[in-house]
Order: sequence, then C-alpha cells, then structure tokens
Amino acid sequence: MYKKIALIVLCAFACFAFTLGDTFMGGRLKISPNKRYFTTADGKPFFWLGDTGWLLFSKLNREDAEKYLEDRRIKDFNVIQVMVLHTLKVVDAYGDSALINQNVATPRVTAGNTFGNKNEYDYWDHVDYIVDLAASKGIYIAMVPVWGSNVKMKGGVNQKDAKLYASFLAKRYKNRPNIIWMNGGDVPGSDSIKVWKTIGNTLHLFDPEHIATYHPRGRTQSSKWFHNESWLSFNCFQSGHRDYGQDTSKVDLNYGEDNWKYVKADYYKLPTKPTLDAEPSYEGIPHGLHDTTLAKWTAADVRRYAYWSVFAGGCGYTYGDNSVMQMFKPGEKGGSYGAKMPWFDAIHDPGSSQMQYIKKLMLSRSYFDRVPDQSIIVAAKQGKKYNYLIATRGAGYAFVYTYNGRNVDVNFGKITGAKVKASWYDPRTGETKVIGTYANAGTRSFKPSGAVKDGNDWVLILDKA
Repeated sequence: MYKKIALIVLCAFACFAFTLGDTFMGGRLKISPNKRYFTTADGKPFFWLGDTGWLLFSKLNREDAEKYLEDRRIKDFNVIQVMVLHTLKVVDAYGDSALINQNVATPRVTAGNTFGNKNEYDYWDHVDYIVDLAASKGIYIAMVPVWGSNVKMKGGVNQKDAKLYASFLAKRYKNRPNIIWMNGGDVPGSDSIKVWKTIGNTLHLFDPEHIATYHPRGRTQSSKWFHNESWLSFNCFQSGHRDYGQDTSKVDLNYGEDNWKYVKADYYKLPTKPTLDAEPSYEGIPHGLHDTTLAKWTAADVRRYAYWSVFAGGCGYTYGDNSVMQMFKPGEKGGSYGAKMPWFDAIHDPGSSQMQYIKKLMLSRSYFDRVPDQSIIVAAKQGKKYNYLIATRGAGYAFVYTYNGRNVDVNFGKITGAKVKASWYDPRTGETKVIGTYANAGTRSFKPSGAVKDGNDWVLILDKA
C-alpha cells in the first residue's frame, strides 16, 4: 500500500520537475564556447550574481523564503548558494530532520508532500519547494550537498555513505533546471579528498547536465585540487574575510587586498575554465572574522571585491551579508561573528542593492569577447593595495576601476576607432556621466569627482566613438 502511494507521488513529482524544466526561463546553465563564462540554455550571456543564503533550507519557512527570494529577485541576484546539510542533525523550520540517525546514506523521506501534513511534508519536500520557488523567480540554487565540517570531523561522512547520498541528490534534482552543484564547503580539498571526489563523480554520473564546482577554504581555490576533474565545470575561490586593509599593524602575509590574484591564477590554467569569487568579505562581518571588536566590512568593501575580481576575468561574483548568510533571527542566543541585525532587516543593507550595477554594466556591452587587460593602465601610475587600478576590455570598449577615486591614467589605442568617448560609471547608483570625446591615441589622465578616499569608487568607461 505505502509503496504504491510512494510510487504515485514520485511519478507526479517527476512530471512536475519535467514541466518546470520546460518553462524555467534560463534553462540549465552551460559553459560558454570560449570556456570563460556561463550561458543560458539558449546561449545568451549569464553573469553570475550570487548571494550566500547558506541556511535558507533549514531556517526559513515558506513565508520567509518568499520574502528573502523576492528581495533578491528585485535586486537582480540570479544565484543563491545554500547548504543542503549544515550539520548532520539539521532540521528545517517545521522541525523535520533531514536524515535518519544523522547518516547521509539514509535521508528521511516520507510518502507524499502535502504541506501542513506532518506525515507527508518532510525536509526534502521543503527543499523542493524552495528550489521551485527560486525557479519561479528566475533564480538558480547552488547546492552544497554537505558542509565540510561534517566530512572532516572524526567519524564524519565516509566515501561509501557519500556515494549513496550524492546518488540520492542527483536523482532527485537532475530534472530541475535551476540547480548548480557546489561540492565541498569551507575546507581544503586535500582534507578528505577521496570523499569530495566521490561526491563530485557521483553527482556527475547521475546528473551530467548540471554544472558543478567546489567551494574551498578561505584564501584557497578549487583549482588547487580539482581543476582537471571531469565533474568540475568551473572554478571558484573564497577570498575570505580577513583583509586588513591599510592597517599595517595587523598585516598577515596570508591575507591581503588581492582577490584579483586568484582570478589571474585560474585564468591561465589549462584546460580553460570559468572562475569567480564565491565568498569574499561579507557586508557587516568583522575584519578579523572572529574578533568582534574590530570594524566591520561595508558596502564599499563588497563593491571593491566585486569589481576587482570581475575585471580580472571573473565570470561573476557572490555577495554576502553576515546576518543574512546565517539567517539570524531575533531571540537566538547570539549570532556567529557578532551578528545582531535580523536577517529580514539585513537584506536591506546597502551593498545588496548596489550589486546589481556590476551585473548591469557587464551585460551592457559585448560579453563573451571580454578579457582582462592591465596594459590599458599607464604602468608608472599603477597603484598597490587600495590604490590598485584594474582594467578589462571587449569589442569597442574598456572599463577601468578605481576604489578610492584617485586619478586614472590610461593608454589610448587599446580599443578600435579613431575616437573614444569617456564616461564615469557610479558603482553606488549605476548612473553614467559622459566626460567627453578624445582622439584614440597617446595617454590621458582622468580624475573622478570627490576626494581621494577609500570607498569613493568609480569605473572609467571608454567606448569607441
């Protein structure tokens, strides 16, 4: 009797997923022909604008998930990075456990999926609901199967159980078009590497149509361990949260103002694969991460990391907010990393609204031919640390980013055309102001408005006139 009911439910579920796959606007993401970027199923440019909603599945109910996802849709985010299993004892907002006996090999799945019926609606039905809700808003879900701490701990997830679990995930979600697999979870790939390879290979075996990557430890990149793996479609890195800026008294040689360096390292690896910063400093998180007495990263900081990494050749960027990433709620004993603002207020932090402007800028010109090009900047005028200038160009245009409003000295003749129209683009508002038109030869210095100070950031746009 129960087996028959379960079979009917699974058939209905599969039919629904198939229908969704036909109607979801973007379809499954693909890698562009030049292997640098993403495309939609029909070959259109896809700029990854992500948000770290790590605990979305476990902490938000249906109403809250709608509130969060709708806010991100309005702000033009198109990817949400989410942990499927934050811990092995995780429960959702309705009190349903994800696993039987905290074993990934035995997901707790019930027959039926009727919301409000405790005998039917389970943890996985709730995940399904949120994935489909995101799809209805044009949003992809980058799913982290199991967070790294659950694998590396003593007695953690082993290869055998990982294979069964990854098989379950792949079979359940392979027909949903808005899935991206994000293996790993804040650990070096060398830590339990056999388990990570097992998960990656198993997902790819049963679901070869969805793109996949690996989310590594801070200040490391997936390419260090998995670049040549067939299951790894694209690279990502975690530039981390401990950039100490200009405070030289706290300089740690392992950290710095340099997320563009990770893109540069990945960009020239073979075979060619896209890469992006999947976890830079979060808005509202302390500079020292665990030291809550230090200042917190601001909207200006997340903008800096966005433009630095994308102009270096990145295929997108993931924003994060301290309170939102952990879905911090009033009444909880204390948020991690000093979080105090509720997630539903923190979704309005200014950086989240400003991220849309980098996406709009990158999609405003020819896309797939864009390359990083530091030769646009006069070498003698290149700066270090927060003075660092970074440039990118495509067919008939070039962009140069300054984080602190210092002079931008450029070499003309790097794009086609006898003349060049120069403009300033404001990363805070998305507004463009034309400067003038110039002969496309020699060098020229451009000064943004405002004082030279951190956070007075601008993009110099050069267009073929």
